[in-house]
Amino acid sequence: MALRRKDILGLRDLSLEEIDEILNTAELMKYILTQNNKRTPHLQGKSIVTLFYENSTRTRLSFELASKYMGASAANVSTPSSSVAKGETLLDTGRTIESMGADVIIIRHPMSGAPHLLAKHVDASIINAGDGMNEHPTQALLDMYTIKEKLGRLNDIKVAIIGDIMHSRVARSNIWGLRAVGAQVYLAGPQTLMPLDIEKTGAVVCTTVEEAIEGADVVMGLRIQKERQREGLIPSIREYAHLFGIDKERIELASPNLIIMHPGPVNRGIEMTSEVIDSPASVINEQVTNGVAIRMALLYLLTRRRMVA
Repeated sequence: MALRRKDILGLRDLSLEEIDEILNTAELMKYILTQNNKRTPHLQGKSIVTLFYENSTRTRLSFELASKYMGASAANVSTPSSSVAKGETLLDTGRTIESMGADVIIIRHPMSGAPHLLAKHVDASIINAGDGMNEHPTQALLDMYTIKEKLGRLNDIKVAIIGDIMHSRVARSNIWGLRAVGAQVYLAGPQTLMPLDIEKTGAVVCTTVEEAIEGADVVMGLRIQKERQREGLIPSIREYAHLFGIDKERIELASPNLIIMHPGPVNRGIEMTSEVIDSPASVINEQVTNGVAIRMALLYLLTRRRMVA
């Protein structure tokens, strides 16, 4: 098993075969995570570096744990205390890391396209851990894996994504990935937070949360950033929760086999009520576990490509 491509930069250009290969490999990695001894030699002798220009807990830690569980050497570059703070460019930083023997560089950056730029200038594999308002491919892959694990399929299902679609790289990657595997994606959120021409992706934009959730197999909430209120994009947090919050009454409109998702961290009482977050239908904690499995799969497949090349 190996990926033909060098990098994982987004889901928009991943083929259905590549998505299937990643999800199938993650299933094997999930089995490893359930064992008492999580140590495997799959990445023995490999070096993995996380380069994060933005704060992160779940994504960064899951990549680091995935690396260590599989026997790789893992290092984290904290940009505030690195040469970046002295004015070093992204390309110079990437080349420096590669010169130290890194096989894979995982980057999160506030500028859309930063991972793509770096990928063109280094031989190391690049994994996009979130770039600006563009994509967050590994989050969407773990979401897709979780859906498949719970529902048994990804095609012919209705997925409702609720919240700040405009600023959400998670939403974009999920739209591309879910549409590729045959799912129907419905969107709802404040009009001020809905991108223009988003329908061109094949997603359906709804005027109300109820319309999006009705009959849905999956309901995914997105984190609302409180600065959106200061920017005037939402009138108030309270009104947002009233108009777009996912509560018990709204999820009763969904499919009986509904699963509830959120990329985290969740603002309780805003995007979702605690009753919904803690309900039996919620798979939010399982998403976190599956995030490690997906990242183990990607690291294995990318480094395996180097071995068979």
